[in-house]
Formats: sequence, C-alpha cells, structure tokens
Amino acid sequence: MGSGPGGSAAADVLTAAGWSVVIFEKGRNHLLDLDDPERLKGDYSNDELKFTIRHFLGPDPFLEPRTFRRRERDGDHAFVGDVNNVPSTVGGGGVHADGKLPRFREADFRLHTEYGPIDGAALADWPLTYDDLEPFYAEAESLVGVAGDAGANPFAAPRSGPYPMPPGAPMYGATLSAAAAERLGYHPYPAPTGANSVPYGGRPACNNCGFCAFYGCPIHAKGDPVAPLQRALLSGRAELRPETFVSRINISNGRATGVDYVDAAGHTHTETARHVVLAAGAVETPRLMLLSGLDHPLVGRHLMFHFQTLVMAGLRQRVHPHRGRSVTHVHDDHLVPDDRSKRAAKDAGLPWFRGGMVEHCGPSTPIQEAKLYPWGDAHARSMRESSLRERMWGFTMQGEDMPQATNRVDLDPTVRDVRGFPVARITYDSHRFERAASAHYGERLTEILHEMDAEWTVTTTSPDASFPYGDFISPVPQSKHVMGTARMGADPSTSVVDPYGRLHDVPNIVIADSSVFVTSSGYGPTLTLVALALRAATAMMR
Repeated sequence: MGSGPGGSAAADVLTAAGWSVVIFEKGRNHLLDLDDPERLKGDYSNDELKFTIRHFLGPDPFLEPRTFRRRERDGDHAFVGDVNNVPSTVGGGGVHADGKLPRFREADFRLHTEYGPIDGAALADWPLTYDDLEPFYAEAESLVGVAGDAGANPFAAPRSGPYPMPPGAPMYGATLSAAAAERLGYHPYPAPTGANSVPYGGRPACNNCGFCAFYGCPIHAKGDPVAPLQRALLSGRAELRPETFVSRINISNGRATGVDYVDAAGHTHTETARHVVLAAGAVETPRLMLLSGLDHPLVGRHLMFHFQTLVMAGLRQRVHPHRGRSVTHVHDDHLVPDDRSKRAAKDAGLPWFRGGMVEHCGPSTPIQEAKLYPWGDAHARSMRESSLRERMWGFTMQGEDMPQATNRVDLDPTVRDVRGFPVARITYDSHRFERAASAHYGERLTEILHEMDAEWTVTTTSPDASFPYGDFISPVPQSKHVMGTARMGADPSTSVVDPYGRLHDVPNIVIADSSVFVTSSGYGPTLTLVALALRAATAMMR
C-alpha cells in the first residue's frame, strides 16, 4: 500500500529478488506510462494554481478530509479539511518535495542515551544504530540519485563513499546567507538533494526552473521515487494499480491473508497475498491499521511533525529566490547543543534541547505574492518592487519534535471520506521543548539576517496555536515531515513493530514508511525511511 518513496523502494528490492508485487495507490497516476514504464508522463508543469490551489496531486480535502484537535477536551474535532495533506498520487510525497535528502547522525538513533530524558516526552533509543543503516543509506543515495559534497558538513556521520553526483548550482540568495552565517561561526554547506545536478538514471539534470517544492518536476530531474518505482515496473514482476483504495487488511490466525480494496468505479474486491507491506505514510498507515482492527494500544500514538521556525527578512537588493531549486544550502549547527543553547535550555526548565537542520530559502511564486498586497492602483507597483518575493530571504528550521503518547492518529467518530470510511483524526499539541528551542534558535537566525544587512525581520512558527484554523500558519503543523505512529522496538509492550518493521502481532505485515520512527531528529525523514524500507525488504527477501 503506497507508491511513494518507501513503497517503491520495497517493491524494487522484492521484484529484483523474483517476488510478484502488487502496488496499490489511492491517488491518480501522473508520473509514468503503465504500458511503457520507460516513458515518463508530461502531466507536471510550472502551474501555481494547479498545484497549490486545485489539489492536482491530491487529495482533495473536500472529498478526503482529515480532522484535527489540539487536545481531547476539544471534543470530536476542532477543524475539518486540509490537515497536513501529503500528496496522494503515484509517487506519493516524493513527487512534491524539493528533494533534500540528508542522513541522520549517530546521535539521532540514541537520543535518550546521548542526552537524557525529557519530562512529558516518550523519548527512547532506536533498536538499531547508524552503522546498521549506513549501507542502506548508501544504497538509497545511489538508487534515487543524490547530489552533494561528502566533505562539506563538519557534523555529518561517516560515509562509506561519496555522493553519486556533485552539488548543483547554488541559489544567489544562498550564497549571501551562507557567507553571513560563516562570518558568525556557522557551517553552511550544499544541501544533499535528490535532484540531478548532471544527467543520471536516464533523466536530465535540473534546469533550476524554480518550481520545485510542492510541484512535480516537469522534466523528471527528481529521482525519488520515480527511480525505484520505474525499476520495479520494468522488472515485469510488479503491477501498479492507481485510484485504488485499500480499505482493510484481512487477518486470520495471526497472519495477514491479503486486503480488501475499492477500485476507481467504487467496487470492492479482495486480493490475497503472502505478505503485506504498509507504506501509506505516518497518517494513512495507522488509519488503515485501525480500519483493519489492529488494536495494539500504541498504533497511531507518538505522532511527530517537525516544529518549523520561519525567520524571514526584507533586503535592499534583489536575491531572486524564484530561480533554482527551492533550497540549495543548509546548516546543521543547531542540532549540536553548545554553551548558549545549554544555558537557554536551563532557563526554560529543560535539561537540554536541539533545533534542526536550517534551510536557506525565500518565497518563490508570483500568485502567492500577489495575494499579499492590497488591491488597487498600488498593486502593480508593489509587484514590480516585489518586497515580499524578490527582496525577501530567510530560514526555515526543521525543529526536532518530541514524541508524546497524547499526540496521535485515530479514526474520527463522525466524519467520513467520499467512499464512506472514517477519516484520520489528528490530535496534536507541541511540547515546551519545541517552543523553547524555537525561541532560542530563532534569535540566532535573526542575527544572521542582520549580518546580511536586513531592513526588517519577522519570525513565526508552524504550528502556532494563536492563529485561526484555515490559515497557512495555524494550530495545524505545516511541515510535511510526519513520523512515529507505529514506532519500532524490540519490546512488544513499548513498540508496534520489530527492528525490521514487522508487526509484533502479525509478522507478515511490514511497515516501510516513517511511521516506524522512534524520534524525529531535525532532519528530513525521506532518505531514512527509504533506507529503512530497503533494509526491511532485504530482510523479507532473505
């Protein structure tokens, strides 16, 4: 279930081993020709309305809503609609991403041991180490094609080899913010990116058109997840069924026997199977488990997003944020506690905190900008001056999010989707860990912008409970990094799956997405979930 990065990676491994695989995808296919998988489709374009307003990559929140509340005392739900929807389409969330593919570091897998517990958080070590995952990280980078500089990040974990491609061209704004950050003692570097800097895997190099984050790539320069999906289909042993909703996993005598699914015409069928791989994402995977009657008490719990700190500045000069990949430079310094952060954590009543990977970025799209200016005679002048696009630059920190048992995915008791099934309900509120870390590191990011000679700066976060529902900034997290709702571990009483992603209760069901994450780190989850999917599928095959 799921044709995104995790499902595609698992399908590639299993078909290469001679297995027969059926890939169910509830979204539409805009990615490749199912009759000739070598031919990639031309459905993607630089169309701002199509992708950001009209739900081209799905899901349509009127047909497939989710519900949200901050706490149980809010009632059944406080909001219905677009609740952090990740694309529902062939290729999944990898299609819309701007392709930053960092590895986690050694400490990210042993956070409890490395730094100690946090009151109110279910902090635990992973049941595996960076060394266990490193070969699969290398395999994932080669499979999807990652461009980067192996020696550029002083905080990076050891690697067994270089990146498959060199870094791509830097954005102009990033050259300015990277230089300012270096003057203040930080260590920016070219972001590891799943967009080709040179031709790779039969696909062209990125042409830096600027429509990267939230858009499908018109020339297919992004490698994740099209590379593993294409390989699986070309093997002749995989069948991809788009617009097909899996409604239940069938279980008998402690084993999965297959699934029930609803086709595009609304008819229900059953598919039998020896193994079931769940890769629908950290919201839809627990939803399907709950629809199937899997009643482990931790299914859906420990939901994590990244707590985003957005610090933006108005600059005197134009920095052209609309040209290039959405993010070409990042820095990791705020993932390593230093004396300043230790003092700030103590002042906040915490034993420690960390931030997250910081993306050097700016706004990019003209329609989004046009909606911000007052209408009338001054509108055209505002667009020409472009103070909120051409002259705007800043940072997004993907802040580490503490796992809390109260943050969860379950089934809404009253709201159903267009097919008649209960929708996923998200209950989520941030921990003071995230809020304190954001306040501290937000000030440090502002210092970099002043070093760039900023005319003004503004800082906000996502989520922010003081904003109304329905706005871009609201109590609903905007980060598309969703993790942790079926955490892995060796002990069935404290985890849903074992170290290879197998359900403790039903061992021929394997989860191959970010649901299994124990902690969130402050890095994007995609490369890690692909590496885990490769590891899980390799174990299945063996």
